[in-house]
Amino acid sequence: MSTHWVLPPPPATALALPLPQVGALLARLGQADAHAVAEDLLRLVGAQVPLAQCTIFAFEPGRKPVVVAVGDRSRTQELPHIAEAYVARFHRLDGLDAVMQAEWGAAQKAGPHTPRILLHRQTASDIAHADYRHTCYTLPRVAERLAVLALYEGRRWLSVHLYRGTEHGPFDDAGVAVVEAFAPLIVQAVRLHHTGLAVHQDLNGLLLARAVRRWPALTQRDQDVLMALMDGLDTAALAVRLGLTASSAQTYCQRVYRKLGVAGQRELMAVLLAQGG
Repeated sequence: MSTHWVLPPPPATALALPLPQVGALLARLGQADAHAVAEDLLRLVGAQVPLAQCTIFAFEPGRKPVVVAVGDRSRTQELPHIAEAYVARFHRLDGLDAVMQAEWGAAQKAGPHTPRILLHRQTASDIAHADYRHTCYTLPRVAERLAVLALYEGRRWLSVHLYRGTEHGPFDDAGVAVVEAFAPLIVQAVRLHHTGLAVHQDLNGLLLARAVRRWPALTQRDQDVLMALMDGLDTAALAVRLGLTASSAQTYCQRVYRKLGVAGQRELMAVLLAQGG
């Protein structure tokens, strides 16, 4: 059965970190190549304990997870597709979902300066759902996943999934101790990376957050429509993205425009960009 625990303070294992690899990791945090951080973590941690893959996800209540980055030691070219399948179809079946729900209150109380760092282990045998097990464990030849996660900004879990291949076998006690020792660095690096991506690449995400603060009556569907409009999609493309008919897409667009008090897409962007703070 899958299990989780809170990182013991302080970790028992002391590590001699290779400074060039740590420097490379820090240099690429928040840069345009979002996946570089997963590759760097795979190399850094993998030098101490054999690993096959690394994926980083952002989980926010009421929304689908977001793939932040993936790293793979050339075992399969399918990892990005496997990560997207996990996001679209399987994340609710993951034992990690129950962990995040159970730990939400305690993680919020911990605050950003001393985050409550959690670790969660899961093997293929922990998964009853055959398609999930095949897609995320059997196909990529994964023996076990060890997730390191913490709450970010009091509202979003960032989780780094470290995978052992079938050629490595499950994590032993020494391997778990190594990941525990790395966990504070992993958590802070991913926090900085996610913040940097938001600042440099996700202006629309920041504008959406601004809109939700100013117009709290926006529903989740309104927010999806608003994001599509900010991406510059016309009604036809918006309908395809959101799985709507053309007439329904037009209706949703007009509803968003009315709620925000604007006449169209150009005025919408002007209003969002003009808001302070």
